[in-house]
Amino acid sequence: MKTEFKVELSSIIKEFGLQTICMPKDGEKITISSTEINKPGIQFSGFYEYYDNTRIQVIGKSEDSFLHNHDEKEQKEIIKHFFSTKPPVVIITRNLPVSEIMIEQAKKYGVPVLRTGDGTSDFMSALIAYLNVHLAPRVVRHGVLVEVYGEGVLILGDSGIGKSETAIELVKRGHRLIADDAVEIRRVSSKSLVGSAPENIRHFIELRGIGIVNVRRIFGMGAIKLTEKIDMVINLENWEPEKVYDRMGLNAETMNILGLDVVSVTIPVKPGRNLAVVIEVAAMNNRQKKMGYNAAAELLQKLGMDDGAAGAAVKHEQVDPF
Repeated sequence: MKTEFKVELSSIIKEFGLQTICMPKDGEKITISSTEINKPGIQFSGFYEYYDNTRIQVIGKSEDSFLHNHDEKEQKEIIKHFFSTKPPVVIITRNLPVSEIMIEQAKKYGVPVLRTGDGTSDFMSALIAYLNVHLAPRVVRHGVLVEVYGEGVLILGDSGIGKSETAIELVKRGHRLIADDAVEIRRVSSKSLVGSAPENIRHFIELRGIGIVNVRRIFGMGAIKLTEKIDMVINLENWEPEKVYDRMGLNAETMNILGLDVVSVTIPVKPGRNLAVVIEVAAMNNRQKKMGYNAAAELLQKLGMDDGAAGAAVKHEQVDPF
């Protein structure tokens, strides 16, 4: 069963500093569940066949001009029909004046009317981005999310494998913590996953034998980050002598999260391995691969073992990873 996420109208009003023109009783408790936004110009002309009344309705200069090209009686019929569909909220852009007819119909049908001074296109793009984040499909994974050299690295593994200890070492080396223990992952677009920490455990990390520490308090504001795009997944597992681990890294493995494939690397753990350094190198190597350079492919090419596919992976002899 698909979970439907919602955002309260009061949160949108606060985020964008919207002016309240008309607000029905308990109107701020209205919730928005659609990431889509509609400009109702075509509805004002009478076409409602594909109209979705769950979307936020935005009225800009075009719609306002269309209404003013009609006499008062026609305006009232157009506005009455529109507000009778009971959209969740109507937002007027560019601080355009709001007619008494519109306020009257908004009150009659209990539809909030808000206003902003922003231009229509700028406001709509910002609002869509906000809704995409807050209404995105999401999942919570047990792990640690850190930013290493600009790469969002999701560290997974069994409890007690050393995820939090590795994260602390990475923070000491100048990298940033996003989440420990529980990572909330959201699919914010068809290509991007963004991770964050649940608000009640944000900035906290658990170290066995020491307890709970606040990373922001101990290491400062530069050691934490609220959200980060997930660029790769690192799976930590206990070293198994009989298991054959990837020693070349020519063919990247992936992990599917919320329908998107993310580059995945398995790192065996045993005493003496400096996991923080290994993860730093993994992050830089992943960044190089995204820029078109594959060290394993270049090595095979120089050894004369290039089968064609390896050579195609080497696009540049030298790539600055930074």
